[in-house]
Amino acid sequence: MAGTLPQHGSPNSGYSANNAAAVPAVTQTDSRDKWSKKMDFLLSVIGFAVDLGNVWRFPYICYQNGGGAFLIPYILMAIFGGVPLFYMELALGQFHRTGAISIWKHICPIFKGIGYAICVIALYVSFYYNTIIAWALFYFYSSFSSILPWTNCDNVWNTPDCTNYFGVDNVTWTNSSRSPAEEFYTRNVLEIHKSSGLRDVGGVRWQLMLCLFLIFTIVYFSLWKGVRTSGKVVWVTATLPYIVLFILLIRGATLPGAWRGVVFYLKPQWDKLLETSVWVDAAAQIFFSLGPGFGVLLALSSYNPFTNNCYRDAIVTSLVNCLTSFVSGFVIFTVLGYMAEMRKVEVEDVAKDKGPSLLFITYPEAIANMMGSTFFAIIFFVMMITLGLDSTFGGLEAIITAVLDEYPEYFSHRRELFVLGLVVVCFLGSLSTLTNVKTYVMIVASSPTWFLQNYIIVSSLLKTPPLTLFDYKYPDWSITVGYIIGLSSFMWIPIYMVYKLVWTPGSLKQRLAVCLRPERTIPDIHPDSLNMAAVSQKDMNTSVCL
Repeated sequence: MAGTLPQHGSPNSGYSANNAAAVPAVTQTDSRDKWSKKMDFLLSVIGFAVDLGNVWRFPYICYQNGGGAFLIPYILMAIFGGVPLFYMELALGQFHRTGAISIWKHICPIFKGIGYAICVIALYVSFYYNTIIAWALFYFYSSFSSILPWTNCDNVWNTPDCTNYFGVDNVTWTNSSRSPAEEFYTRNVLEIHKSSGLRDVGGVRWQLMLCLFLIFTIVYFSLWKGVRTSGKVVWVTATLPYIVLFILLIRGATLPGAWRGVVFYLKPQWDKLLETSVWVDAAAQIFFSLGPGFGVLLALSSYNPFTNNCYRDAIVTSLVNCLTSFVSGFVIFTVLGYMAEMRKVEVEDVAKDKGPSLLFITYPEAIANMMGSTFFAIIFFVMMITLGLDSTFGGLEAIITAVLDEYPEYFSHRRELFVLGLVVVCFLGSLSTLTNVKTYVMIVASSPTWFLQNYIIVSSLLKTPPLTLFDYKYPDWSITVGYIIGLSSFMWIPIYMVYKLVWTPGSLKQRLAVCLRPERTIPDIHPDSLNMAAVSQKDMNTSVCL
């Protein structure tokens, strides 16, 4: 067994007796859970990759970095960086059929701490990312009204600075002016006016806590049985956003001033290509959009059949992701052009909002003043909820698969209980983001040591801007806390290195040999499921190299 493949597998010269003597072999079994359909897997990957960042971040990054000219570095970074890493992670997961922790025994065992760091990061992300989905659910509930609550300035949370310029003549917009949508977000949803800063956190708002509880309830019952349940849920959560995007695109294109937004979005500024920051932003956007290095692609592809064409999957899902980002820009900027037309200002003045503010202030404000505003508000926030849920599924599945594969003796038959415990921890961790002050959590991404990703991280650290939220400037001690939180994620890499070297028996040379030597994976493929014409000698050799 150690020297050759099983008789029902495909023979491979790479598995020689000499090699087996030097490297331990691990035989896979056919008992691992599998996707019910190929489309379940594709929709899960697309759902993870296409998230809220495609809607709010790409359009802003695009116009900020040269409009149409930004597409050149973006495409180049996708071709030479993002897609190859995306494909590599799919191939690794599919061949070794294991999660982000156990995969390192097949690559370089001493670096298993990277797998633990990935799980910690995914846990931290779930603390705040699901809060954003809870906000969207709160907006969704608030949208069931003939007059949307962020349409006018006649509400109890509004201030004298509230200025409604839609349908009103001779209105002057000043630097102190605040739209009804902005005050609804800051004073009714976040209630940050009730806190003077991080030292005055305040209590947890029960309405948002209820929304967060409902979100995590959906997450639990989507993940508790594994890919056979989550693979069915994504047929709704991964496809519905495209229907809504198409409806919003058509509606936006018919609004007055929409053309101004499109011109602003795509007008090329070729001189921007000479700026290093533009290329850094392009690399950051494609890496964080496709999501290689976060363990999700490893987890999802590990449930594929060994003979699945993961190369084609990588190309298809990457193209869908990038095209979705591009089309989302039209959905956003047609509306921004409309708002500029109504305010009688330049698109540049309207497009200053980015991140959550774009989705919870700017776009809802435009929707509130459209014909059929209630309908468009409902479908818009349904889209946001589904976009967020897909990414949450992927992030938590990365943790679940990694832990279950690393500790099967404890959790292999207790998946439901483990998922319940994980969801409870995520819910409790998220409560800190439901207080009167929006908690800022700095997370330092820990990913494979590729040159471009390191370049992005180093460049970002060298140009760290002051941390602010609206008019509040964060104190220095909070920045230190942020760095400590970041350190708590990647500190597991050196800790595990030390642990592995200390507990491995033998001399230092023998310990290093063991810690650096990967285990081989021998795929155990049932003869009825193996199409020998599809798995050639070249394909097998390529897989072994991975």
